[in-house]
Order: sequence, then C-alpha cells, then structure tokens
Amino acid sequence: MNTARGARPVPALPAVGTVRTVLGDLSPTELGVCDAHDHLFLSSPLLPGQELRDASAATAELVAFRAAGGGSVVQWTPYGLGRRAADLPLLARATGVHIMAATGLHQAAHYAPESIDRLRHGLADLFVAELTEGLATSGVRAGFIKVAGGFHALDAHARWTMTAAAEAHHATGAPIAVHLELGTGALDVLDLLCGELGVPPDRVILGHLNRSPDPVVHLQAAETGAYLAFDGPSRANHATDWRMPDAVRALAEAGFGDRLLLGGDTTTAGARSVDGGPGMPYLLRRVRPRLELALGAALVERVLTVNPGRAFAVEW
Repeated sequence: MNTARGARPVPALPAVGTVRTVLGDLSPTELGVCDAHDHLFLSSPLLPGQELRDASAATAELVAFRAAGGGSVVQWTPYGLGRRAADLPLLARATGVHIMAATGLHQAAHYAPESIDRLRHGLADLFVAELTEGLATSGVRAGFIKVAGGFHALDAHARWTMTAAAEAHHATGAPIAVHLELGTGALDVLDLLCGELGVPPDRVILGHLNRSPDPVVHLQAAETGAYLAFDGPSRANHATDWRMPDAVRALAEAGFGDRLLLGGDTTTAGARSVDGGPGMPYLLRRVRPRLELALGAALVERVLTVNPGRAFAVEW
C-alpha cells in the first residue's frame, strides 16, 4: 500500500467548503449532531419485505432523532436502490433535520444484471451529473459518492465503480463513502482509491469498521488520513458492538480522534425505532453515552458535530 501507512496522525483542520444537503449548500458548522451513515429510504432484492419505502415512517424517525438531539443525517442510499430523492426536501423541511443524499452504486448483487449493463458506459458522468445537476429529475443534488467493496477483496464490479467514483471525485471534489462488507477490505480500498486512482485519503470515508474490530487495520487505515465510520448497531456479529468503544478509544489515543465518524445504518423497516427497533435515536440514546465513558464527552461531541462537517465539506 502506498498511501502513507505509518504516517504521523493528521492534525485537526477546519472544514473547507460547504456541505451539499437536499435543501442546498450549508456551512459545515450548521450540521449540528450528525448521523453520518444512515438510510431513510432503501429497497434491495437482498432485503425482501424489509424495504424502507414509507415516507410517514421516515418522517417519524427523523422527528424522533431530532427529539434526541440530532441535527443532520447522511443517507448512504445510492443510485437504483429507492432513494426517493423528491421526498427528501419535504422531509427536511417538515422535521428541521438536514439531509445529505448520495450518488454512487452498491455491490452488483443489489441490482438486476440489465440495470448494470445500462450503466456500463458513462458511470462517472452519471455520478458527476447527480452531484452537480440533480438525482434524476428531482433537482436534488447529491453531496457525496457511495460505493462498496467485497468481503476481504475487490471484485471487478467494485473496481469499476470505484474507478468511476474516483473520476467523479476529481471532477467535483466530492468525498467517496465506502461500504466495507462486514467491515473488511479497508486497506484494499485505500490501495485502489488512493494508491492507484489518486483520491486524497481525507476524501475517503470507510464504513462499517465496527463490524471487523481489528485494531491493526484500523490504525493503518487511519494513518493514511481517511475517515473511519463506526455505524450500527451491527446485525452481522453482535459481539462487535461491545468491542466498538475499545476500538474507537484506541484510535483516539493514537491521535486519530479527528478521523472518526458515527452513524446508525438503519437498513430495514424492522430496525426503525418507530417500528420497535433501535433506529436513528439509538445513536444518541445509547451509543453516545457509552462512548462518552470511553472517550469523554468533549471528544464524542466533536466526533458527532465537527468531524462530519470536515469529512463531507467540499469546495464545489
């Protein structure tokens, strides 16, 4: 890997640029407490019967999140998975919660083969158009690019989508958020995006690191300057949940507290708090106080408010 592994901790820097929300560009300081990885709408053949399609439920979830102290949500739902882009501004206005939308493409298994074939040429152009013009005909512009790796590896689909994401980043400056399958493959992603494709590491956000609590890999990824997102509670391996505070504390103690992000990653209807699950409020109701015991309230506040602004701000 050629992305400065072993480098000294990256110093805290002020956010540069603006954060692109569904209601327009904002100063990073306006985000408030941010759920940096979640979903309001999501449909996939891999989650039959659990689709997030109900706008009233999404509204109720945002209201509950705001009541718990939340100020903004970053929706990681990419192209073709039911983003409901036209509904997002309505939800933001109705609830007072800032919402960021994504362009990008998930793993191939989430799409019909013919859908992938239609995108075979011009994928980077699609990402750029959704970042600068809008998602489909909604006029809602995406604020970042979401792609996905595989389990401990990158297949041809992942390399194709990440190459397109890198091209779109170079054209717009937009950050690239990466679904790591069960939290694995972080270093392979950084080798490709940063080592081969020239994306600055501080423009890369690695998701699901709580699902593979490997302190060595976490440290190596943080040393590059990438952002590390811990989002859950995990449904992959619940034993990782109680190990997450130790993983986050180790990174903070190594000097990487300014590279940490937190999110809820609500991917199914049953996981919403309004349907009896933990949902978005869980991040502030349970995860936040647990992390405050490990990190202290001041650092957790910074992780929830300052770091997302730095991670998602762009000089558009």
